[in-house]
Amino acid sequence: MKISKKIFGVLSSGKKAYLYILKAGDMSLSVTNFGAHWVSLFAPSRNGRKDDILLGYSTLDGYTRNKPYLGATIGRFGNRIGDGRFSLDGTEYRLYKNDGPHSLHGGRRGFDKLLWKAESYEERGGVFVRFELVSPDGDEGYPGTLKAAVSYGLTKSNEIIADYQAAVDAPCPVNLTNHAYFNLAGEGAGDILFHRARLYASSYAAVDESLIPTGALTPVQDTPFDFRTAKPISRDLAAAGGGYDHCFVVDGDSGTLRPCAEVSDPRSGRIMRVFTTQPGLQFYTGNFLDGVTGKAGSVYGKHAGFCLETQHFPDSPNRKEFPPAIFGPDRDYHEKALFSFDWQ
Repeated sequence: MKISKKIFGVLSSGKKAYLYILKAGDMSLSVTNFGAHWVSLFAPSRNGRKDDILLGYSTLDGYTRNKPYLGATIGRFGNRIGDGRFSLDGTEYRLYKNDGPHSLHGGRRGFDKLLWKAESYEERGGVFVRFELVSPDGDEGYPGTLKAAVSYGLTKSNEIIADYQAAVDAPCPVNLTNHAYFNLAGEGAGDILFHRARLYASSYAAVDESLIPTGALTPVQDTPFDFRTAKPISRDLAAAGGGYDHCFVVDGDSGTLRPCAEVSDPRSGRIMRVFTTQPGLQFYTGNFLDGVTGKAGSVYGKHAGFCLETQHFPDSPNRKEFPPAIFGPDRDYHEKALFSFDWQ
């Protein structure tokens, strides 16, 4: 196992951002303290060839202008909050609307645009980086001072461990996740429609035309959203409106680490299995990628990558029927995710 650190770039403020390279098992994961982004992930194929399977940028500058949130750590609230507002205890809070009439991924300057404090360490057969930041009361319209601690690690068993923690001194919506885009054939290797996906979800959150939940949790059976048995992502794509950007209800008990997804690439033999303690999993097939210039000249078009964002349901602050996503002095936030990799 090995951890190395180098300067990734200098921000307009003059502050330096660093890149941490974690090596364990047969894989290598790079992360930066700017936005706590996942920058690269090298994994072998069945033939022993190592490819970077994360969409991203070659330099810090790309991440400062990262409209698609490639590899970003999202906060205070991942996904959409309808009409950019919510109410708590009779007080209405208004958020920045950066997704049409809605607020998305923390607003105008979410956690993905901040410089985190970082510390690397070895533990439990793995190498890790712990990121910390303080979000002041009123930040992006949210109440309370929030302290976040997110750690990402790579183990000798070829697993990425993600641990999300937050404490806030006033009731506030919290929903942390990572927005990594994967292509198991290798970033820049075309689209992911030939990948086979299985989701451990018997229902999903139905949405309106602007992707805000209606409140209904709809059974997947006999719909294009049924991934309970593995199938090519392309199979029912047209019937799903040309792409997936939906939150699936993970089977099993929230708060326990349980399987939520498995995706495989028939060409390279790479397999990724995902586990979460969260109630939901946002499955996104890169529908809005529109020719983003990525690493080493790669151009990411529509469906160039997929995301599996472990999270609470979208618009939860406005949906009493959803699992509560309000945290505060008497309820800290702590969720985990695990990404396991194999090749055969």
